[in-house]
Amino acid sequence: MSQTAFERYAPFIQEYIYRKQWTDLRQVQVEACQAIMDTDRHVIIASGTASGKTEAAFFPILTLLSQNPPDSVGILYIGPLKALINDQFERLNELLNDSGIPVWPWHGDISQSVKKKALKVCQGIVQITPESLEALLMSHAGDAYRLFSDLRFIVIDELHALMGADRGLQVMCLIARLERLIGRSPRRIGLSATLNDYRPVMTFLAAGSNRGAMAVGIQSQRRTVSLCVENYRASEDADQASDEMQAFYNFIYDNTHRNKCLLFTNSRGSAEEIVAKMKSIAKARQEPDVFFVHHGSVSAALRQEAEHALRDRTGPTVAAATLTLELGIDIGDLDCTLQAGAPYSCASFVQRLGRSGRRTGKSRMMFVNLQRASGDSPFDTMIPWGLIRSIAIIQLYLEERWVEPFIQKPKPFSLLAHQTLSVLMASGELSPAELARSVLPLPPFKDTVTTDEYRALLRYMLQEEYIQRMEDGGIIVGLKGERLTNHYTFYAVFQDENTYHVIAKEGEVGTLTTCPAIGEVFVLAGRTWKVTSVDESGQSIYVVRAPSNKIPSWYGSAGDIHPKIAQRMRQVLGEDTVYPYLQSHAKEALEKARQYAASNGLLSNMVIRDKGSSFYLFPWTGTRELKTISKLLSVGLKESLEVQAVTDHRNYLYISSALDTDVLMENLCDLNLRTDDPELILPLDHVPRMDKYDSMVPEALLRTAYLYNQMDVPAALSILRQVGNDYGTPAGSS
Repeated sequence: MSQTAFERYAPFIQEYIYRKQWTDLRQVQVEACQAIMDTDRHVIIASGTASGKTEAAFFPILTLLSQNPPDSVGILYIGPLKALINDQFERLNELLNDSGIPVWPWHGDISQSVKKKALKVCQGIVQITPESLEALLMSHAGDAYRLFSDLRFIVIDELHALMGADRGLQVMCLIARLERLIGRSPRRIGLSATLNDYRPVMTFLAAGSNRGAMAVGIQSQRRTVSLCVENYRASEDADQASDEMQAFYNFIYDNTHRNKCLLFTNSRGSAEEIVAKMKSIAKARQEPDVFFVHHGSVSAALRQEAEHALRDRTGPTVAAATLTLELGIDIGDLDCTLQAGAPYSCASFVQRLGRSGRRTGKSRMMFVNLQRASGDSPFDTMIPWGLIRSIAIIQLYLEERWVEPFIQKPKPFSLLAHQTLSVLMASGELSPAELARSVLPLPPFKDTVTTDEYRALLRYMLQEEYIQRMEDGGIIVGLKGERLTNHYTFYAVFQDENTYHVIAKEGEVGTLTTCPAIGEVFVLAGRTWKVTSVDESGQSIYVVRAPSNKIPSWYGSAGDIHPKIAQRMRQVLGEDTVYPYLQSHAKEALEKARQYAASNGLLSNMVIRDKGSSFYLFPWTGTRELKTISKLLSVGLKESLEVQAVTDHRNYLYISSALDTDVLMENLCDLNLRTDDPELILPLDHVPRMDKYDSMVPEALLRTAYLYNQMDVPAALSILRQVGNDYGTPAGSS
């Protein structure tokens, strides 16, 4: 046992460790103990999934609070998921069983009686979602003050899942507003998966505070990793494709059905489709059906059924999941994880890899890719892009432990409008100057949103009656604003889907984003249903069990690829390395792809000419940059380069122009355009609405937001100039 840390813990924590029969503390727990108890800084506790981060945070925090008890709730725990809060509630309750310290879960599924009791006791730990904290600060500021007047610590779980998204920016707004309300600055403890560079995370965690941040546990965990990658190709011939797809599904079945396994997919539809196939194979082979589905459109009860099966069953259990099981919900020890289709990011790969081998430290992960033949482009037919991306992501992890850096929105106008309404609801009436002083200094807006931009936003919100000016000049929430803030969906800043609730006699099954017709049959939660009736006003679909194989579709988009992954993909095609984890079909597919890429100039030229003045453009860059290039060629450069059409193939572009390709390339060499002009990438009449509260934002600001939040014009122009300069010069030539 690591005595220096163990002996410093409170007696009830020492007793808990004895009951658990731990023989030692993990390195991350020792480091966290020193950082939390011996410094006054914010602390990031970095370690893989199920590696003891929760205990690393709470053991020293609870020890400090037991030595100097606060006069209110001492710890505010912010979790991104209700299920994660419920899971952590059980763990903390067990830890605090004999301590007299209460734990209060606080989210939409928790009864009012529990919340009233928490307000009466005003001690212990409150576990809350960002949305419930928003509701508390906006509508019950007095209760928030009573609960947190002597708050000492704010613990943010799965910090990496919040960064880079509006929800993470919302959390930083809420922390700043809470600190302003209670007149104190609690220390912040962020729990995060292993990342490559913690400097942006430390900046994010410390934003708006007068403390610095430090990270511990970065080097504390080393896993043994077992990897396996296979590839199948479905040809254009229907009969042959059927056999090849069946081989793909057989591979998944054979490698999961005897294990306790998570089967990750890139979409809800894929999860449903694969589980339907797995159930069909199990039935045909007369073997047990051990398959579950877990994603955001499956009801909470059925998701919990899958979680309990993974955690509590002793035999084989397989759950197909999307992002919902990437986070740290306790599902016990898994034999392996399997990724169907290539992941889009190294961050996602690292999270999913860490779900297996939590006790042994030996993570086992398999990848299987299905390459579907395409007649649109020879490069999509001949190159298994999913396989190449899987290899690139694996190699970046093995070689560098690299994970994508976080990009914070520079112009979060939608969130700015949301927080303006929320602050006004909490305050009642504010002068324009008071409102600006309350909102603009919040961390996501400070140094990024100008005073002029905020004035333009307020003028538009006044014009559209989201806010209202009183006779004395003060501003209050307007009629439209009241309609928004009086609905529970206002507390969330992520986009709401238009959902229909699917209801069977057993209870709610899940949700769909489109409404099927009466009599239609579809698959949801791994089961088949027939629609018996539809209540349009209540957005409810009533169903009974029925045989079918139709998979419903949900809204959603593929993930973005970072430029470094694209560059590593090019390297995969160009090097002759034989990766030891590749299986037979994957080896064969990679070898053919390398031969094709070399013989067609894919590795020596970014421009590959096609018929006439059409050409393929391979800039080997990320999704954001490639989309920006596509927009530039379709809008800002369309006239000067006489561009007729641009087709996005995800990894490259196909471009048709009336100009001869040689002339077009000469023009690219001399590109010198302003990078702050939305007209470069947006037609004059196009106003993209990307975020939830864009209806409150004027059109000019929406175009600016799109330019800075969604595009990267400087990078795209730099790439196009490089394309022009390198044209006709083979790679490697001087």
